[in-house]
Amino acid sequence: MRNIILIGMPGAGKSTIGVVLAKKLGYDFLDSDLLIQQTEGMLLHEIIEKKGQDGFNQIENQVNQSIHVENTVIATGGSVIYGEEAMRHLKQTGIVLYLELPYAELEERLGDLNQRGVSMRSGQSLISLYRERVPLYEKYADITFHCAGKTIHELVVGIAAALSEA
Repeated sequence: MRNIILIGMPGAGKSTIGVVLAKKLGYDFLDSDLLIQQTEGMLLHEIIEKKGQDGFNQIENQVNQSIHVENTVIATGGSVIYGEEAMRHLKQTGIVLYLELPYAELEERLGDLNQRGVSMRSGQSLISLYRERVPLYEKYADITFHCAGKTIHELVVGIAAALSEA
């Protein structure tokens, strides 16, 4: 099978679900945010502070379009959907799963957005970021998973079942 690419808002569970899903499927796991940090030698929030949101988005786009793996679950950063080239490349290498979470649950899960390295414009609120990104997640998703109120186990079992039917 090809790669499985997880997209969604920060805090939706992409990295956590990705690791467990990779174990269940016998796949490798790659966290593209960690790859960006390794490439740049800085934490995400440091890259955003130093290079700005646009600079970070360019780096994220370049790093994601340079990923060449097979049979890998790839957890992407929440802002990956701003990079058309990266998304086109990722869609060619696998199936894109959008981990959808209602805003209220997302807000509850997220702590300090700056420490998380969330790519957002100065003065932008989380709700406006959510409204801006959801249509892009929906645009690129091959499959949408509604994650509200579900455990990691329930999500991984559901995703694995859906993939076997795809």
